[in-house]
Order: sequence, then C-alpha cells, then structure tokens
Amino acid sequence: MSPERGRRIFGASTFNWTPDIIAAEREAVDIVVDVVAEGVTDSVELEAGSVWRSFPEPADREVDALREGLAARGGSVSTVGLSLDDFTGTLRPRNHDERLAFLAPQLRAANRVGARGVRLPIGQAGRLLLDDLLPELERYDLVLYEEIQGQQSPASPPVAAALETIAALDDDRVRVLVDISLLMPALPVSYLDRRSAAGLPADLLRRLESEWRDPATGDAVLGLLRSGGVPASIHTLYMNLLIRFGRSSAGDLRRILPLVGAVHLKFWDLDDADGRVSAPLADLAGLLLDAPRPFAGTLTSEWGGHEWLDDADATTLTRTHLALARAALA
Repeated sequence: MSPERGRRIFGASTFNWTPDIIAAEREAVDIVVDVVAEGVTDSVELEAGSVWRSFPEPADREVDALREGLAARGGSVSTVGLSLDDFTGTLRPRNHDERLAFLAPQLRAANRVGARGVRLPIGQAGRLLLDDLLPELERYDLVLYEEIQGQQSPASPPVAAALETIAALDDDRVRVLVDISLLMPALPVSYLDRRSAAGLPADLLRRLESEWRDPATGDAVLGLLRSGGVPASIHTLYMNLLIRFGRSSAGDLRRILPLVGAVHLKFWDLDDADGRVSAPLADLAGLLLDAPRPFAGTLTSEWGGHEWLDDADATTLTRTHLALARAALA
C-alpha cells in the first residue's frame, strides 16, 4: 500500500533540472529519463507542472512516454508533486468540489506513471478535502505527503494545526514530508556572494554570515524589508531569507517523527564550509536513529540553488550530493 516498503529509497527530484527544462533545448521527458540513463539514480520525484505540458490534466501519451522511458532504463517514479490552484480565472476561490476535481486528473496520472506517492504543501488541502481524497488515494494506491520546509516551524500555529489534522486522521495514506531546509545551521556560501548580497547593510551581512540562527537576525531581515531598504535588484533573492531558509533544530522534529514518511534532502550548493551541507544530514541521521521505528521511505535529493547558480550542472551536483547523503545516512 505505502511507498514505505521496508527500505529506504534514495532518489532525486526533477526540480534539480529546472533550468534545463525551462531552456527547452530537449524534451522534458528526455531530460528526466537521462537522470536514470546516466546513473544518477533509479528513482525520480516529478514536478508534474514542469514535466508534462498537458498539466494540470496530464495526457495519457505524455504520462506513458515518461513511464516507459524510465522503465526501459530500470527507473521509476517515487512521488509526483501536485498543484492545487485554489483560484479560477475570475479569482474566485475554488469550492470544495472544484478543488477535488482539479486534483483528480493529477492523481490518475500519478498512478498511471507508477508513482507511490503524491505531494502537496502542508495544510493546503485541509481536513474536508483530505476526507474526500482518502478514497481516491486508496483507489490509486497512493500516499499523500504534506510537505513542511524552510521557515515552517512545526510549532508555528498553521503548521501545528495541519500536523494535528494529519495525526487525527490516523491513516497511513496521509503522511508528512520533511524538507531538511528546516535545519540550516548557516546560509549557503554561494548565496552570500557579492551578487546575492549586493547593497545590503554591513551589519546585516555580518549577521547573515555568522549568526543565521539567532532570532535577532530574523528580526533584522524582516525590518530591512519593511523599511523598503532591500535593493530592487536582489528583492527576489532576499525573499529566500524569509521563506526558504529555515532555522529549526532537530529537536523540533522529534515529536512528529511517527507521521513522517518521506524526506527532501535539500541542498543549495556543495560548499560544506563549517558543515553547512553535511550538518543537516547529520541532524537527520540522528533523528532517524531516534525514531520509534526504522525509517523506510523516500530520501530525495533536491537542489534549490539554481536561482543564483545558473551556470551549475545539475547532473554533477546531484550525483555528488547523493553520494554524500548516502554516506551520511548509511
């Protein structure tokens, strides 16, 4: 039933190859199949919206082409990242039945491509939709993972409420996916280069470089944004400090371990100065050792740094990161 079939599955997300998919010099299906053909991994997690042109109602021919291409090279799909667009063309929020109908073809495609799970952001579905999704998950033999990442601390009210909902459901078809961007001890070296940090006050730069987990640093980041002092040229990159980069500790995750069925091994670059890359992996290893039962689910390499490392090679980075992760979590 569940993707947790007695063993840990290491894989990679197609999100890593976003620049290649956007460039469209090759078909998306060929890029994804090459991840397996080139020996990076035999298990891939799909970002459905970027892989299938017919999304959000993936056409059978597209789905079949990807499944058959991967299978021919010994590969398979672990999870499909869904999209739940809650607004119609008139900006009216979708009602309950429309939300369910929007997800239905995506669930069917996930099953058809051979996935074991699907993914949504934590709390987006809500209890009413989850109740009606359970029969569909059963029908298609899928597990729904609700993802927690970045600055979504498990203790924050919205996340805590969503976690309580999942626990109350008490159904193995709805689990939590933890992204280890929650556990960042320091910011990526590549993010702190002159291009990303150009124009920021010297005091804030010092804090970002050496005091990332200090709550006062978060206050300073928010204060500069509210003052209008963030240069327009780096505004988008700056928002990572408020959303994508987390400062939780491993202890914050221990109580939710029984709900966790998958992990995103998020990394931004491979500069491991002061353990910036390896420390979250070590934190994760400690969590898994302390878990009430052995973890048997997906561990997916996900590269988030292509926003500012636009000339890096995703295949080389992912291959190296997976080797590091396997060693850390052996």
